[in-house]
Amino acid sequence: MATTDLPRALLYLDELLGIGYLHKSEIENDVYRNPGERCLFPMGPATRYAKTVDSEKAVQHFLQFLKQKPDDLEVKWLLNLAYMTLGVYPAGVPKEYLLPPSAFASPEDIGRFKDVATEAGLNLFSMAAGVIVDDFDNDGLLDIVTSSFDMCAPMHFFHNNGDGTFTDRTAKSGLFDQLGGLNIIQADYNNDGCLDILVLRGGWEIPQRKSLLRNNCNGTFTDVTKESGLAQPATSSQTAVWADINNDGLLDLYVGNENGPNQLFLNNGDGTFKDISHSAGVDVVAYTKAVVAADYDNDGYVDLYVSNYRGDNALYHNNHDGTFTEIAKQAGVLGSGHGFPAWFFDYDNDGWPDLFVSSYYMSVEETARTYLKLPHNGGTLKLYKNLGNGAFRDVTVEAGLDKVFMPMGSNFGDVDNDGYLDIYLGTGDPSYASMVPSVLLHNKEGKTFVDITASSGTGELHKGHGVAFADIDNDGDEDILTVIGGATPGDSHAFRLFENPGHGNDWISVRLRGVKANRSAIGARIKVTVKNEGQGARSIYRTVGSGGSFGASPLEQHIGLGKSAQIVSLEIGWPGTNTPQKFLDVGKNQAVEITEFAGEYKKLERHPYRLGGAKGAWCLDERRIISYHRAMSLGLSHLGCEALRGDRGHSEDRPAASDLRRVLRGHSRIYGGHGDAILRA
Repeated sequence: MATTDLPRALLYLDELLGIGYLHKSEIENDVYRNPGERCLFPMGPATRYAKTVDSEKAVQHFLQFLKQKPDDLEVKWLLNLAYMTLGVYPAGVPKEYLLPPSAFASPEDIGRFKDVATEAGLNLFSMAAGVIVDDFDNDGLLDIVTSSFDMCAPMHFFHNNGDGTFTDRTAKSGLFDQLGGLNIIQADYNNDGCLDILVLRGGWEIPQRKSLLRNNCNGTFTDVTKESGLAQPATSSQTAVWADINNDGLLDLYVGNENGPNQLFLNNGDGTFKDISHSAGVDVVAYTKAVVAADYDNDGYVDLYVSNYRGDNALYHNNHDGTFTEIAKQAGVLGSGHGFPAWFFDYDNDGWPDLFVSSYYMSVEETARTYLKLPHNGGTLKLYKNLGNGAFRDVTVEAGLDKVFMPMGSNFGDVDNDGYLDIYLGTGDPSYASMVPSVLLHNKEGKTFVDITASSGTGELHKGHGVAFADIDNDGDEDILTVIGGATPGDSHAFRLFENPGHGNDWISVRLRGVKANRSAIGARIKVTVKNEGQGARSIYRTVGSGGSFGASPLEQHIGLGKSAQIVSLEIGWPGTNTPQKFLDVGKNQAVEITEFAGEYKKLERHPYRLGGAKGAWCLDERRIISYHRAMSLGLSHLGCEALRGDRGHSEDRPAASDLRRVLRGHSRIYGGHGDAILRA
């Protein structure tokens, strides 16, 4: 390195030390394990850290950096966060560096959510991970299944006890030997009435085997990957979607890969699958980060959409003969590049599936610019309105979504039961500097989306991955479960289960059972026509599926109806069937089960309960937790499972400087080698 480069390298020393001390302060204050209201953005005086020495050091280093680069928005952002941990934001922040509270304020308040994960018994640390919320043992209660980007960590099965708590039944379920998995999705692929699990490993160019786990209908799972024909080849993938592409009543599987062609597997009906990717015309080679499915043109056949991190996105129109035609450009849905999460949903309730696509091209600075309403160069979200004629219109700006949010895991649901689908985005990237809040966007009658993160208390600052919306406590509103954790063991965190405060609106929950259609009714369309007091009739539309592309909500559809609602009719459009199944005068505020071809619906007995009350043991012991966080940015996953499971080389009394050296090494790739230069200096 040239001598002239050293001053520039040393300039970043203060930023890196500030980042290191800020994270060390979180460790000293037990924030990773017991976050509570801490790390919910923006933090107020009540969330002041008890031990402030390291936060004070972080402030000193950030201020020193800003003396040289006073306009650096990333460090300004981190400085304001450090002052929040000291409980002196905004008054204690130097005026020239203050990011005003008004920049983060919510324009409306639908009530504050409460994190009850620990009280509910979800005592689990995790790196980046997937999550499924659904009923895996058919007892009428929603269970939780998780995975982990840590290839040495097992999946977990949390059984719902029906009293507001969960019990970890991982060993009994047979999932303990299933290691790793960045994403997971559920479906009843063999139509036996029990939900199975697909595990997607790898992701970010790490080829790994996927796994198909068959539900044995007795609380256990069996790995049937090899016999099903899904074992080879091992690919780098974190995304897939179940869909019946040929209306034969069997769920097929489309897998998006990063290091090879995408794969379409046709379900043979005997527990095996056949790869028809090439003949179907969907074997695109791209850096695919999301694949989703919907019958976007309402022609009775499901279509496929592919969100690519590098290059244009793809929309495959189903030709009804086992082949697809790519029409993204003609349809106007190419995306903006650097695609990541995506999904179809009818955000404006006009009966046509619209398309949400994110862009993973951003930085902390660009995110700060969004909050400050400054020009930015980051990739924004995309919302495409379905015009009903085979084309879409980009309505991102008019919907208020032309912002930089750094989305990773994300999903959608109706948090206030007004009948319009809202969005929750888990945010971040691998850098330890990336402390930006997850985002809750409220849908305003299908016209615009409003950021209610601050008022709702859902703005977790650490990396958000798998997200699920679900009425976990059976009280008639959807709660939000999100996995918090990054790409390295030192960035592991506790989950967040945000309990919905309730809003007094009406609702109905609909569970479908296919007979000719696939048993789990994936792809079925639900239309609820309601009359609200003082208003005319309106229709609300839902499609059965697990929601977004990173995190899986229940297949049973929770549908908000608004205030003082009367259900005029409930209609089901089954895959492969032209005649809808229609019911009149269905009662509101209840859960019902509808079986294909049945003349009557069945009311499901559901009893609400309060989440919380459990004080269970953590799944990682104290020494391992400390070791994980002392190993910041080392990328220990490359050292093998033994290095991760023990405490080798991580003394409990190792000095803080050692921790900071690890942070510097971990950031060397981000700062063009300056981290290593600083260490040598």
